[in-house]
Amino acid sequence: MTERKVPLRKCIGCGEMKDKRELVRIVRNKEGEISVDLTGKKPGRGAYICKDTECLNKAERTKRLSKAFSAPIAPEIYDTLRKELTADE
Repeated sequence: MTERKVPLRKCIGCGEMKDKRELVRIVRNKEGEISVDLTGKKPGRGAYICKDTECLNKAERTKRLSKAFSAPIAPEIYDTLRKELTADE
């Protein structure tokens, strides 16, 4: 029996390649709205981040989320993401 390939994604905070299921997906849809995708199936451009607030802080400092989505990110979105990440813990 062949082993299934594990999908790997890169965290925009720390830059480490990790299993897709260990990361949280952040999505920007066609309307430009940014949201947390806990299912991993929402349509739109996605970026992945560890379930760690330190990675989110680093991504915010270096503006990596803005670069990933090619759009400015409002500070309220980072606050919403921080609440979502701390709710999972």
